[in-house]
Amino acid sequence: MTIKIEDVWREYQSSLKAFLHKNVANHADVEDLLQEILIKTYQKLPTVQESSKIKSWLFQVANHTIIDFYRQNGKPEPNADALWYEQDEPKVVDQLAQCVEPFIKALPQQDADLLTAIEINGVSQKQYAEQHGIKYSTLKSRVAKSRNKLKHLFDDCCQMSIDSQGNLMDFDPNSPSSHQSTTPQSACKSC
Repeated sequence: MTIKIEDVWREYQSSLKAFLHKNVANHADVEDLLQEILIKTYQKLPTVQESSKIKSWLFQVANHTIIDFYRQNGKPEPNADALWYEQDEPKVVDQLAQCVEPFIKALPQQDADLLTAIEINGVSQKQYAEQHGIKYSTLKSRVAKSRNKLKHLFDDCCQMSIDSQGNLMDFDPNSPSSHQSTTPQSACKSC
């Protein structure tokens, strides 16, 4: 079985980046360390025999890279327990979830109220339809349209990478000059 570096990097890059941001304050250092981890991964990935061990191996590489970074720069090393990779590392979706509310608030009031109830407060679509005297099929259509409007706001502010299954893999903010006038700057800055 051949493990491809492209597949590994596509799957874990955003998690590694979040892990680095959690342990290294400077954004430029995080980017440098991410590149260093990519090089080490490229060089050593063939030594990993089982695909089920890639994730833990990769975060061990990241862990050692961070420790080396602190040693090389004469900084006190962080606590090893704090560095050790945890199963519940922040996912890209979790990172973006923190900035959803400003985007929802940028929508027309009816769409904002609908998505706040369903997406933020967890009200089921069926329950919402019953509470507001709306046919369930009509509500489903409204939710889809509201989500589409929300997606357009996100697309205006962020470049998103989606895998073949439709899962969000990574995102990068667009430059402020590329934002269309339909998206408030405050929403884009929330990401």
